[in-house]
Amino acid sequence: MSAVEVSEREAEVLDAVGRHLTNTQIASRLHISVRTVESHVSSLLRKYGVTNRRELAILASEQRQRQDERGAETGTVAGLPAARTSFIGRGDELAEIEAAAGKSRLVTLLGPGGVGKSRLVAVAAAASRQGGVFVDLVPVRDGFVEHAVAAALGVTERPQTELHTVIAERLGRSRTLIVLDNCEHLLDAVAGFADRTLAACPGTRILATSRERLGIAGERIVRVGPLALSSHAEALFTDRALAVDPEFAAEPGAVAEICARLDGMPLAIELAAARSAALGASGVLAALDDRLRLLAGGRGADERHRSLRAVLAWSHDLLDEEERRLFRRLAVFAGGFDLAAVLAVSPGTAAGAPGAAAGAAGAAADVLGRLVDKSLVVKAGPGRWRLLETVRAFAREQLALGGEDAVVRDLHLAWAAEVAAGLVGGDREFDAVADDLRAALAAAPADAGDVAHGLARSLGRLAYTRRFAREAYGHFLEASERAGSPGEASRDLKSAADCTHVLPTGGHRHLELLRSAADQARDAADGDAEAVLLATAAVTTARNPGWGLIPHEELRRLLERAEDAGDPGDPVVAGWLAAARAWTASAEPYSTDPVRAEEAVAAARAAGDPVLLSAGLDATVCAALREGRLRDAHRIGMSRLDLLDVLPRDDPASAVEIVDIVHVAVNCATAAGDLPAALAVARRALADDLLEDQYYLSSNTIILPLALSGEFDEALRHADEAWRSWVRTGRLESGFMLPVAVGPALVHGLRGDRDLHLEWRARTPGTPTGQVFDLPTLAGFVDALIAVHTGRFDSAAELVAGLFSDATNPMYAGYSHAVGAELAVVAGLPDAAARVAAAEAAAAENAWGAACLARARGRLHGDPGELAAAVEGWERIGARFERASTLLLLPERADEGCAELATLTKCE
Repeated sequence: MSAVEVSEREAEVLDAVGRHLTNTQIASRLHISVRTVESHVSSLLRKYGVTNRRELAILASEQRQRQDERGAETGTVAGLPAARTSFIGRGDELAEIEAAAGKSRLVTLLGPGGVGKSRLVAVAAAASRQGGVFVDLVPVRDGFVEHAVAAALGVTERPQTELHTVIAERLGRSRTLIVLDNCEHLLDAVAGFADRTLAACPGTRILATSRERLGIAGERIVRVGPLALSSHAEALFTDRALAVDPEFAAEPGAVAEICARLDGMPLAIELAAARSAALGASGVLAALDDRLRLLAGGRGADERHRSLRAVLAWSHDLLDEEERRLFRRLAVFAGGFDLAAVLAVSPGTAAGAPGAAAGAAGAAADVLGRLVDKSLVVKAGPGRWRLLETVRAFAREQLALGGEDAVVRDLHLAWAAEVAAGLVGGDREFDAVADDLRAALAAAPADAGDVAHGLARSLGRLAYTRRFAREAYGHFLEASERAGSPGEASRDLKSAADCTHVLPTGGHRHLELLRSAADQARDAADGDAEAVLLATAAVTTARNPGWGLIPHEELRRLLERAEDAGDPGDPVVAGWLAAARAWTASAEPYSTDPVRAEEAVAAARAAGDPVLLSAGLDATVCAALREGRLRDAHRIGMSRLDLLDVLPRDDPASAVEIVDIVHVAVNCATAAGDLPAALAVARRALADDLLEDQYYLSSNTIILPLALSGEFDEALRHADEAWRSWVRTGRLESGFMLPVAVGPALVHGLRGDRDLHLEWRARTPGTPTGQVFDLPTLAGFVDALIAVHTGRFDSAAELVAGLFSDATNPMYAGYSHAVGAELAVVAGLPDAAARVAAAEAAAAENAWGAACLARARGRLHGDPGELAAAVEGWERIGARFERASTLLLLPERADEGCAELATLTKCE
């Protein structure tokens, strides 16, 4: 791709998008409005020529990687641990890894803990000449391997697509190295991930470390043993000893003896070397002799592990009591930790000993620094530290032996709950602490009470903000199970129900969860909450007829139960009851009573609830569409966009309205023939971090206005991707994806590609029961418009009759009647004049239809003035193809029309 010029602010936004921050988080960090962020994202989409925010995030990630590689000959593996010490030896192993990687796309470094697999794999990855990511699996729980990889790759879950599919799409056929370090506690999950990824992504390679093989086809094993004695082992000890004492000197024989006693195990050697400044080589050797004699068993199969445990135990014995207390308490952290976390698990003084708490932070930092100096704690980045997994396992044993395990886990749980609550609604990144928060919740006993309940609820919000919708859903369900009262459980079940709006087949679970939430509210004797939940269930189900969940009579029963349960004097209750009455007044799908719809809006305004107001305004949109008042529907749909500024994006309760507001606005603008407005809002959806997650729907809304505007190539790009996304959901029966089919069918038909036209046309079957979109009308409109432009009139009479049928949805009458009238004119049908007259009312509600009908009148009467008016109408709405085609009918401007058509009908 050629260089793209972006402003400094756009570059900042691009980088933030690549780091999967939401628009709200970006706005907070850059001190700008969310609307300004959306504007920058839209600009970046245009400049880089990508169709949606997800592709922009991938591009940003790749760009960041290229910047890291500038001036280097090899690819960069993002996330590689920074090397703080020299790398010694391992030449043979590196050569073996390179040879194995040449024969297999999955290479596993196999060896015991402390043998140096992590350092070796980092060096091998850096030398691989292949860009990629490093994923440390130590803090990752079972079920979150793909989340860890996704975070490293800079991608996030999409509601209608499994996370492994999103990862596969990100990797594609590019040459990417994924390093998975410390797989032994997640063998099945890692094996499944590796198997799926390697099968789907031919350019991807995986380099793993583990104490056990993954056990899948094609895996190559490189065994990692201790460092060679009489050479590299001694060199490692000397290097690390000089690091702590530049004047270190020892007899080579003593160093060799120490390394032999430690079996050449790198971690054990480094821990022993850290003590050399205080004890000297002879003191280290004497201490090791004492420790090794205390360990039971002979020097057999577990000899290497025995030596590592010996040096860990010896290092631990040399700690003072304050250091020991902090060391064992740090074992509770699954990943890295900062000083605040250290203080949280060590209340009182720095290490939790009794006494005054004054200067706790400074004292904690001092003890922590001493543990770092002794190589028991390692730096994990600015202001963060961690325990190596082997060291952490030993520390866990000490924690259990000290009888503090339950106490420290309670402290860890309280810390996690406080951190999670602080992160909700903030702009700090969730990923840095996500594994510890998840681990704390997983370890919490069933009777952990309000603390665990609060953590589960906060994790639900955080995962939702991070757009891990499935994870959020699970956390809210767990929160409902941990809730201390029916009222709290009801609120958590409502949040879980809200999450289902962005999950596949979520409709059925949504209704079930709302009913359960209402039952809990009833048990809590909260009649108002019960009424709101029951009314919400009725409203949401009525607004989504494609779910096909329950008959209309059942919706009415939900309303009756709500009316019996709640206090109509409460503004919120009154608002939801009014909305439910509007949406359940008619048994017709997606239909409302106009008077009750206005009452719902008035009640919602009185309640001051933006979610409720959006639902009420949607009722008035629905009523206007049903009555053929398309301009009114368009006006109301556009006014609803103002609610986007007040609906919180980190709260799943807003999800249904945020999604609906934008999609309805686009559909109403399209129905009214206002193509510029439709495209502007649709592009906004593609730039939105929440809406782009519903990719097939966001792309779906833009395809038809693009096709009608003559932006043929862009329409096809969106259609191909949207259709693939939709196929993956398995919901092909839904009419909501109709524009994905009719848009490309129209483009290919106008371009004269009959095979592709028929392929896409075949994807528009009859209208499923309960759908909003009128498939026969839209499909017939496409067929008629193609006939008008190609001169194929063999089915003209039948097409025209169908387009003027009483069954035609008023939403598309402006298109169907206008093009039906024009087809009657150009095909010479005897009722052409009557058809033109009959189309007037519908065309008055649709700017595209008005221009089309003006052209039909011009052709019928040979009136150049009408044709010129049609040209002006097409220009106003940006319908380039129709404008150019109309120019052909004006002899003095025919050349202009020919030139424009040649450009538009040429395929990329």
